[in-house]
Amino acid sequence: MKHPFSSYRKLFPILEHTAQLSSCSQSALSLPVRQAVDDYLESWLRRGADWGYWMELVGLARAEFAKLIGAVADDVAVVGSVSDAASGIASALRFDGDAGARRRIVTTTLDFPSLCHVWLAQRPRSADVHLVQAQPGASDGAARIAAAIDAQTALVSVSQACYYDGQTIDIAATGRAARAQGAIQFVDAYQSAGAVGIDVRAQAVDILSAGAQKYLLGIPGIAFLYVRRELAQQMIPTVTGWFGRVNPFAFDPAGLDFADGAARFNTGTPPMMCAAVARASIALLNEIGVPAIEDYLQQLSAVALEEADRLGLEVVSPRDPRAKGPNTAIRVPDAAQLEGRMFDAGYVVSARNDVIRIAPHFYNTADEVVGALRALARLTQ
Repeated sequence: MKHPFSSYRKLFPILEHTAQLSSCSQSALSLPVRQAVDDYLESWLRRGADWGYWMELVGLARAEFAKLIGAVADDVAVVGSVSDAASGIASALRFDGDAGARRRIVTTTLDFPSLCHVWLAQRPRSADVHLVQAQPGASDGAARIAAAIDAQTALVSVSQACYYDGQTIDIAATGRAARAQGAIQFVDAYQSAGAVGIDVRAQAVDILSAGAQKYLLGIPGIAFLYVRRELAQQMIPTVTGWFGRVNPFAFDPAGLDFADGAARFNTGTPPMMCAAVARASIALLNEIGVPAIEDYLQQLSAVALEEADRLGLEVVSPRDPRAKGPNTAIRVPDAAQLEGRMFDAGYVVSARNDVIRIAPHFYNTADEVVGALRALARLTQ
């Protein structure tokens, strides 16, 4: 199978000796990312505190993420994690008050626990959290979610791609179901951004968040939050900080105003070095183009599914490459221990609960995917 991105492999030095197939957890370190870290440290060393330059990098990172999802930079906030993003959104919702207040939050049992915990934490504020029973390996998740949305629903929280088995949700379909009932939708794109196509305008997305370390090729410590502008203007978060103000540098302790658009969901000082990295890593993805990456990763998924079947491995992920992200999950005994043994065999993979996740990115080859599955089969015999 021809590798359309072979010229980019030299940007990822680890591939010279180890096949890193863990983008569902942490992608491989690229030379542009390393250079971004070095440049940031050099500016710190030379200037002591180069705030103007560092804040410029934050703005450039926002712009690259906005480009990736079909948005504009003004509709993107910068936070520390997707959990922080969800907490800010939750703080702007009202679940008590008159009898007509919307109290229901709909999410699923296969959403990442951290997000579910944010929604569950709203129960003391009178939220009614409904967990849709999701099925590993299924392709009907959007229909299950849509069926749970009713006139009492305030927010629907979906993962575009599941952290556990990679199954994808048609976020345009669930968004339509939410709007039909007067609800808004929060999309967790941590397992999809950079690997699965996103166009927030074409898909009519209300809110979307993603962190940088997985398919965005960056590091932990930064996440981006897109909020549809008309919606953002109606929301008043109570999780806030000085960068959520109209003018953060007014230093007015007695004045609480909110910036226009998504900027009102900014909180404290942004993670500047993480933003420098994100600017470089997402720029690389924008250079290549996510549609081409998505097409190639679906081909690698087909290779993984075929090889896993040939080896007699138990696949937990959906059987149709079009119904999943790049992650192919294999059920194994003692997954955490097996992850270490796979590293010793030359493969970086990621364990979650009872599965090993084989999660390539555009820089990986079909031979690396096949090799990892064969090593997994040997180690589980």
